[in-house]
Amino acid sequence: MQLDTQEVTPIINRLKRAQGQLAAVTRMLEGGSDCKDIVTQLAAVSKALDRAGFAIIATGLEQCLLSEDSTMNKKDMEKLFLSLA
Repeated sequence: MQLDTQEVTPIINRLKRAQGQLAAVTRMLEGGSDCKDIVTQLAAVSKALDRAGFAIIATGLEQCLLSEDSTMNKKDMEKLFLSLA
């Protein structure tokens, strides 16, 4: 199943922000930043990735329900969802 490009644009933007945040974590580690600041930034990256994953699954689920020729079934979608949990 291929996702609608209009639906994934916000997800792509979220992932790009997470990529920037992750690069910042690396710089912080290399620069000897405070542990609390690093963990806080890393938690933000993790949350952004989780939200992107859930948005992808929600979009996929919606498209599967609306599409007659989808190869994904309920069990496949459940497995994908649980892989993020």
